[in-house]
Amino acid sequence: MESKEIQKIIPFDDLWENLDKLEERLIDVSSSNDEYLSSISQYLIKAGGKRFRPIISLLSGKFGDEKNYINKIIDAGVAVELIHIGSLYHDDVMDNATTRRGVESSNSKWNSNLSILAGDYLLARSSELAAENLGLESVKLLASTYAELVEGQTKELNLSFNLDHGVEDYLKVIEGKTASLIRTSARLGAIASNADIEIIDALSEWGWNCGIIFQISDDILDLTSDEKTLGKPSGNDILEGTYTLPVLIALEMNRGKYEDILKSIQNEEVEINSVINEFTTDEIISNSKDIINDYFSKSIESIFELKNHSLFPVLENINNYLINRTN
Repeated sequence: MESKEIQKIIPFDDLWENLDKLEERLIDVSSSNDEYLSSISQYLIKAGGKRFRPIISLLSGKFGDEKNYINKIIDAGVAVELIHIGSLYHDDVMDNATTRRGVESSNSKWNSNLSILAGDYLLARSSELAAENLGLESVKLLASTYAELVEGQTKELNLSFNLDHGVEDYLKVIEGKTASLIRTSARLGAIASNADIEIIDALSEWGWNCGIIFQISDDILDLTSDEKTLGKPSGNDILEGTYTLPVLIALEMNRGKYEDILKSIQNEEVEINSVINEFTTDEIISNSKDIINDYFSKSIESIFELKNHSLFPVLENINNYLINRTN
């Protein structure tokens, strides 16, 4: 996510100032008395990242009493980002990754055991922060969200290299591993600001659909962007046996042809770069974007009651931005 572009979409100077404060808070909350653990657990925090989830929390906080609850709203953003980053440490171990956010992955730099512990530590800090500053409802929400994330990740692993699953299974995966936390980012920020329950529910539904748009866009970019842009090798999902939407759409179009291609990759008979183009034809990408557009419509419908709110166009523009990333 390009910072200048997203700042144009969310034109609130105070939000970006609060994001800087949130960044400092991330470091503060993730610090350990053990300096060695801090160096590992803060490694991916300091590597940067989109900070999309805490941005959503800060934006949602504007729908309530932002002025009087800004510290609580910031902590809501910190809590969701700690869960997100903690899960990245675990993901890199499961994927045996070598890079993350343009730097060496933690499991490669240290080892898998330490990477798992660093992820666990960040998850614990998120829970502690929520218990201290956000209240029981938020603690329960974060816990149930992480359970959804684990369920989504488990389903994805269970489907690895499986050529018999389809788009519906894929959507279940991304609902758990991505949409759930973006939904919670929106909900937690609104709860922290003491917004009305109708607004909280509308923003939650918006965040859910936004999360699906976000993940499908990322999965398209995994095939259409280069390693420098992604911060990891392009086509990495296919190599790991994670068959995302463009691949599944290709299989629906011509199962025999694309099964043979995927099997040849599994058998290391061809290089990944030589077959990526097979999964990025205009028809495949167009069909993938049709599904994104369906979720865009659902997302806008979910916040229809907010259409007269001054922030409604910002929510709409965020979705447009996520879609346009793939163009």
